[in-house]
Order: sequence, then structure tokens, then C-alpha cells
Amino acid sequence: MAEPAKGPLDGLRVIDLTRVLSGPFCTMILGDLGADIVKIEPPKGDPVRAQGTMTEGHSGYFAGFNRNKRSVVLDLYSDRGREVLRRLLSDADVLVENFRPGTLDRMGLDQAALKALNPRLIVASINGYGSTGPYVDRPAFDFIAQAMSGFMSVNGERDGPPMRAAPPVSDLAAGIYAAVGVLAAVIGRERTGGGQTVEVAMVNGLLSIMAYIASEYFATNKVPERTGNDHPLVYPYGLFQCSDGQIAVANSHDQILQRFLETLDLGWVMSDPRYDTNPKRMARREELRDLIDGRMAGNSRDHWLGVLNAAGVPCGLVQDLAQVFADPQIKAQEMVIEAPVQDGPALRVLGFPVKLGTTPCAVRRPVPRLGGGTAEVLAEAGYDAEEIADLARASAIGLG
Repeated sequence: MAEPAKGPLDGLRVIDLTRVLSGPFCTMILGDLGADIVKIEPPKGDPVRAQGTMTEGHSGYFAGFNRNKRSVVLDLYSDRGREVLRRLLSDADVLVENFRPGTLDRMGLDQAALKALNPRLIVASINGYGSTGPYVDRPAFDFIAQAMSGFMSVNGERDGPPMRAAPPVSDLAAGIYAAVGVLAAVIGRERTGGGQTVEVAMVNGLLSIMAYIASEYFATNKVPERTGNDHPLVYPYGLFQCSDGQIAVANSHDQILQRFLETLDLGWVMSDPRYDTNPKRMARREELRDLIDGRMAGNSRDHWLGVLNAAGVPCGLVQDLAQVFADPQIKAQEMVIEAPVQDGPALRVLGFPVKLGTTPCAVRRPVPRLGGGTAEVLAEAGYDAEEIADLARASAIGLG
């Protein structure tokens, strides 16, 4: 197999102090784009190494977020371990961490110390609530961020309880925003010559994607209701019943809605005084649902998917993951790939959502075994073999 082309971030060295999900997702994105990710792990490793279903002793959960990285084991509770970290940071481009605010300060790596060590260093921090405000010291996980951001309050059926989204959306949003912030800081450094801090809070990231739900609250001061699979602002838009199951239909504006209704031989709805404006349709939602379901129930999902897509009406099946990963579109987009695991089996992981034409994302390094890159990275930092062995004997580093 040919060596993959260099990525657009080739030559960017990132020291990754993160664990679990938000930070590793950020650094995986940077690694997929070609950055050199040095993942610093404690002697017991990232906790995710032991979570999820194991394949020959390797976690698919860990593999899904830690390709394109090298693992270096450092005991950051030891003076010598912290000294190695400082040496690695002295010529790095980026430091990413997702500790609680103040943890780096207690390690002797506050903002002033890092700037003195490496003025060009970009320091990206991911945390629960940010580094100011009354909740700074609170621990936060995705479930808590979903609750505290208002995200859960708008999810679920109208008469049901608030619901979390199944994927860890606040971790993922924070990871994406942190990657964007790092890239912006790298471009900024080209202009100024100096690094800067980047901070992303999980709650803020999730709140920022509340989109038109937040806009509607600002306009009305009304707390939004849960609407299940219906759109909170327009109707008809949601799941509709065919003879053999439901399909999702997104009539986002009147032109699409007109095409939808005409395809169902219900074009008259748009001029009926009961339904001729969106507020009227919202108020008579259940009447319209029964009308549409009654018409669509006469044919199968495949029939309606064919005629609606041909008419330019956005629609699709509600697929489970087995159906998704068998879908020819997902296969054509290569959204499932195999990632090699250092000293382990190749594991299926999700592919690259960003498609670059000239310098594409690629798996350039395997998912690392714990400490699998320690000797190599320290040698690159100028440590000779005896120094590395001495650090290992002192338990300041781990060789895996």
C-alpha cells in the first residue's frame, strides 16, 4: 500500500494531555489532518482503554478516537516526569488539555510559565464550564452538560420527560470547537509570531448549537416546548406513516411543502383557509398529520422515497446502524475504515467527514499501545538510550 500523502498540518507538533473523549476527539481531528500527536498518558493509561467491547484486548471505543497518535507514558506526579513534559513542550506547537481549570497551574505550568518556556506555544483547554464564573470547580461530563445547557429540555416527546441525546454531543461539539480554535491560533501565530490560549467549555459549545431554538426564545421570551420528531417552528415536518413504516420528511419552507403536498395530491391544503399559513398549520398539526398519514399509508416507504426525492422533497429512512453501515452512500463516502492497532488487530472505526482534495485525511499512525511511542518521542527530544532507561527505572516514564 502506498504511503498516504502528507496532511495539511504536517510538521505541527501537538502535545496531548487529554483523556476520555472531548480532548481526544479534538486531537484526533488534528492528527487526521496530519499533525504529529504525542499523547501523554499516566502509567495506567487513558481510562477509555478499558471501556467498551474488547477485541483481542483492545477497546474499540479507544481506537475510535486515538488513531494517528503516539503514546508516551509520563508520571506527572513525579518531578522527573514533569521535567520531561517541559522538555517536550519547549519546542512543541500546541498543548491540548482537558483538566479542570487550575490543574496546569498546580503542575507549575501556568500561563506565564508556559509562555516563558515556549512563547510560540498554543495552549488549548477544554473543560465543563469555562475558567470564570461560579461553576469553575464543578466536575462535568457529557450528561451533565446536556442537562445544564438546556439541550435536554428541548428533546423528547411533548408530554414526556427531558431526554439526552444518545451520542456524547457536548464532548464532540467541544472537541470540534477546540480543533477550530487551535487552527485559528496557528494562523494567528503566522501573523504575530506568538502563541495564545484557546478555551472551550462543553456547556458553551452545546448551547451554541441550540440554533433557532435559542433565537425563538430571544424573540418571544417563551420557554420552548418539546416537540418530539416534529420541527418546533414549521409543519408538516417530521415522521410520517407509510404502509410498511415511517419515513422522515423535511419541508423546511413553503416551496418544498407545496411540492410535497402536490406529490400526495394534497396541493389544495396550501390555499385552504384552515392551513394557508404556517402558524395555522402549527395550530392544526394533528389534523394535518392524520391527513398526510392517511394518504401516505396507501403506499410503501420505497414508493414514497422514490417519488418524493424525485420531486425534490428531502426525505429518508430512519435507519439503524446496521442499515447505515450497509448503505451504498455511506460505503461510497468511505465512512467506515480500518485503523491498524499497534501490536493488535485492525479495528473498524468511523471514517473522515472532511474530504480534502489534495492533502486528504488519512490514518498515518496506528492506534498506539500504552507507552508505545515513549522511547521514540524522547529520542527525538534529545534523550539518549541511557537517559531513557534511567527515567524508566525511576518510573518517571513508561515504555509500554
